[in-house]
Amino acid sequence: MLDIETLHPLALDEAELRTWRDMAAAQPAFRSPLMGPDFARAVGAVREDARVAVIRRRGQTLGFLPHHRRPGAMARPIGSPLSDYHGLVSRPDAGLTAAEVLRAADLTAYRYTGLVDPHGVFGRTETRVAHVIDLAEAEAEAYLEAVRAASPKKIKNWRRLDNKLEREVGAVTLVGPDPSREAFDQLIAWKREQLERTGVHDFLRADWTRGLMLDLFQKRTGPFQGLMISLYAGGQLVAGHFGVRLDGVYHPWIASTNPAHGEWSPGQIFFMRAIAAMPGLGLQHYDLGPGHDHYKGAYALSQVQIGEGTATAATMAGRVAHSLDGVMALAGSRGAGPVGRLSRRMEAIASVELTMGGRMRGLVDAFANQAQRRGG
Repeated sequence: MLDIETLHPLALDEAELRTWRDMAAAQPAFRSPLMGPDFARAVGAVREDARVAVIRRRGQTLGFLPHHRRPGAMARPIGSPLSDYHGLVSRPDAGLTAAEVLRAADLTAYRYTGLVDPHGVFGRTETRVAHVIDLAEAEAEAYLEAVRAASPKKIKNWRRLDNKLEREVGAVTLVGPDPSREAFDQLIAWKREQLERTGVHDFLRADWTRGLMLDLFQKRTGPFQGLMISLYAGGQLVAGHFGVRLDGVYHPWIASTNPAHGEWSPGQIFFMRAIAAMPGLGLQHYDLGPGHDHYKGAYALSQVQIGEGTATAATMAGRVAHSLDGVMALAGSRGAGPVGRLSRRMEAIASVELTMGGRMRGLVDAFANQAQRRGG
């Protein structure tokens, strides 16, 4: 029998935090800054509904499941949709199953989109690819040569654009860490403009997402902190990434470019220079996450498989949730068509918006976007 204690992340004691960190450090798949207690506590500082299920058996701590408990006892990954990687951090010999953990934690289901599950707690699941720039086994220059060899025409063109940008706008420099609050605010503003332009739910509209990012941007000490890397041309900000790092692993959330400099493709120029700068920044893994394969794949020569689906509890309510999830999947909720797009939009709204007003506004925007797509 499992003994599960559910706590707010800020209520975890030092022994529990140390155990969680040790479990994550012992398994390379858990090395992401999003999988440890520091991220859970950062989210807990801006969201009261943050929770961690501490899983024990006969007094021995076996694992940790950070989540948000939403209506209907539905659990979502803590910090979603910023938690591109999530799951149950546990001992390799814990012998846990998601169904029994959810039942013992009084949860009906756990919806995941970037599951990391090296110990097979969740069983078989649908997977998708996430992209990683990995310098653990190669020097930066050797890695860049491999990138050039894999995509010679693309890299040649982007190097031409780099030279063109410097010639026509001014000296091109990469700054990291960039402590500029003005640059941070500009990256956020450009990202929000992009989200509106592309019809994606604006996850930065919520107070808690902006508060979380600002808290991490202002944190400049310790192994876990925010990191902004910026590209300037002629003293002007033209592109940048902002995200979170844990020791040598960096996970950007925001990738923004100046629309006025689009003809030079500054986002692509940024990648080449950022890879070269990784050793000086103390980074070995630049984790780009899933999606946007068409450009990430040119730079991220390593991929990892992450899971997508819904785990349900070994209860009647869990079986009902499992059946509903199956019906939605058959209807196309995980596909690229209109049902899939709308389903992902609804998922984002449910994860981000904490108030009824925010959810209603998100729904209005979602249906307006669907209508605009049909009209186009």
